[in-house]
Amino acid sequence: MTTVTLFHSEEKPVGFMCKGHAGFARAGKDIVCAAVSVLSTTCANALESVAGVIPQIEVEDGYMKVTLPQGCESRDAEVILRTFEQGVRDIEASYPKYIHITTR
Repeated sequence: MTTVTLFHSEEKPVGFMCKGHAGFARAGKDIVCAAVSVLSTTCANALESVAGVIPQIEVEDGYMKVTLPQGCESRDAEVILRTFEQGVRDIEASYPKYIHITTR
């Protein structure tokens, strides 16, 4: 199962962490894992290329953590992170056995 943790500060999104493999199908055929990977990578890239914010990024096999720099007040970054959140919630609604979302 993939676990997605959404990080918020004062009701605003400030980052996320994705851990684990979904287990929907074997490696290379897992559409749930692929969907989460595409959303998380696109979000990290858009924070820099669209919002002009350099996020802190940690990546390992089955793990990605993206956080905004301390004190970041970018409206574009907020919209990008909210779009990521909507995307993973949509995946969770369709595949609840393979993805779990928490917020802190």
